[in-house]
Amino acid sequence: MTQNGTEKAQYKIKTVENLASILNDFRSNMKIVHCHGVFDLLHIGHIRHFEQAKSLGDILVVTVTPDKYVNKGPHRPAFTERLRVEAVASLSCVDYVAVNEWPTAVETIKILQPNIYVKGSDYVDQKDDLTGKIVDERTAVESIGGEAVFTENITFSSSSLINRYIPVFSREISEYLTGFSTRYSFDAVLQYLKNAHKLKVLVVGEAIIDEYQYCEQVAKSNKDPILVTRYVSTEKHAGGILAVANHVANFCDNVGMVTMVGSDNSQENFIRSSLNSNIDPMFFFKANSPTIVKRRFVENYLQQKLFEVYEMNDEELDEQLDTSLSETLEDVIPQYDVVIVVDYGHSMLSKNAIDVLCNKARFLAVNTQANAGNMGLNTISKYPRADYVCLAYPEILLEERMPRGNLREMMLNVSRKLGCEQVVVTRGKNGSVCYSGDEGFVEVPAFTDLVVDRIGAGDAVFSLTSLCLSQQAPIEVVGFVGNAVGAQAVAIMGNRTAIEPVSLYKHIESLLK
Repeated sequence: MTQNGTEKAQYKIKTVENLASILNDFRSNMKIVHCHGVFDLLHIGHIRHFEQAKSLGDILVVTVTPDKYVNKGPHRPAFTERLRVEAVASLSCVDYVAVNEWPTAVETIKILQPNIYVKGSDYVDQKDDLTGKIVDERTAVESIGGEAVFTENITFSSSSLINRYIPVFSREISEYLTGFSTRYSFDAVLQYLKNAHKLKVLVVGEAIIDEYQYCEQVAKSNKDPILVTRYVSTEKHAGGILAVANHVANFCDNVGMVTMVGSDNSQENFIRSSLNSNIDPMFFFKANSPTIVKRRFVENYLQQKLFEVYEMNDEELDEQLDTSLSETLEDVIPQYDVVIVVDYGHSMLSKNAIDVLCNKARFLAVNTQANAGNMGLNTISKYPRADYVCLAYPEILLEERMPRGNLREMMLNVSRKLGCEQVVVTRGKNGSVCYSGDEGFVEVPAFTDLVVDRIGAGDAVFSLTSLCLSQQAPIEVVGFVGNAVGAQAVAIMGNRTAIEPVSLYKHIESLLK
C-alpha cells in the first residue's frame, strides 16, 4: 500500500466477503488477527487495543458493528458506520476494515477465519458482558482452530466520553443524568429488571391486531376531493394485551394472559404464533364479534398515518361470558405475584371482573386507555383500588374532567380515590411525573426526540415499570426505567418487536456512563 492519508484509509475499507478473499493470500505465512466492536468514538483506549492486537500477529483486520445493530439506545451510535470505519482505517496499525453484516462477530469469525480474535480487558469476565455474546465468539474462533486473546490496557468508555464531550441531549437532560447516576448506580437500576424473572405475572386485557397498510400517494381524485394512494404492503403486529404479554415475557419466566378475542375471524393462529413461548394464554371468545383490528393506513415514504379504521364489536359481554371470565379470574389470580391490567375500554372488563381484580390481586397495576373507540368514557376511577396506576397526561385530564390544571394535585386526587400509593403520568416529549406516598414527587425527562411511532409505547412503559414497582423500586428508578423503555418503544413501528432485555440494559448503561 503506497497511498497516503485519506486514499490509504479508503483502500483499507472492504466488504466482509472481499476481505475473506484477500486474507486467503496471507494465510500460508502470516498470522491474521481480528478485532471487532462498535468503536463509536475512537479514543486512546482503542488505539492501544489495536496496537497490542497487531503485535500478536502480522495482519490486523477490524470489523465494525453496523448502525442498525448498535443497541445502546436510540441516541446511538453518535457516528455513522461509514465514519467509524474511516476513523479506524486511518490508523497505521490497522491493515483492513469492514462493516460487519450481522449483530455479532460469530458469522464473521467463521468467514474470515483469523488465527487470533482479540477483545478488550473488560470482556475477560464473561459475567460483565451484558450481551452474553463473548462466549459465542470465543467458541466460534476456537472451532476454526484459532485463539481468543484479551488485551491488557487501561480502558476508556466511548459512551462516557460521548456523554461528556459530545452530548446528544440538552444541558438539562445531561445534568439530570449526571445527578441520577450519583444517586443510583447502573447495577442498582439493573437489579429490578434482572430479578423480574422470578415474578409470576398475569396480564389482563383485550387482544388487538395492529394492522399497517402501507401505501404511496398517487394524486387527488379527478371526480372527488379525496386523496388516491397505491397499495404497497401490509404488516400485522400483535397489539393490545398481546404486546404487553410479550414485553413482560422477555423479562419474566412465568407469564399468564387472560384475553378476549372474537368468535368470528378470531385470528387465533396468528396470535398464538406471535406470543413468546413462556406465555400461558387463556382465551375468551366473544360471540358475533371479530378479534379487534385497528387498521392504520400509512404513507410509505414519510411513514405518516393517513387515517384509521377499527374492526370490532364493543357491545357489553353477555351474562354467561361475563360470569365465566370473572370466575376464571377469581381462580387464577391467587397463583400470581403481579396482575397487570390494561383496560382498552372495549367492553371486556365489566364491573364484576373489575371487582375480582381489585379484591384478589396481591399487587395490582392498572392502566385505563383513552382512545377513539371509547370516546373518553374509560377512566381510572372505574377501579376502586390499585397498587400502581400509570396514565398518559390526556387520560388523567379525562379522569379529573379538566382541560388543564395542576398535575400534581390531579395525581394526588387519583391516589386518594384508588387508595393507590404509586402513580405515574407520562407526558411524551416532556417526560414523566412520578408520585409515591413515601417518596413524594419526582420528574424525569424524556430520553429521546426521535419518534417513529407512538403506538404501543405507553404499553411498553407500563409493562416494565409495573415489574419494577412490584419489587418496591424507588419511584425515581421507576420513572428512569420507564423513560428509557419509552425512548426505545417510540423508535419502533407499532408493536413490531417487544422490548429486549439486552438492548434495554445497554441503553441504560450508555445513559449512566
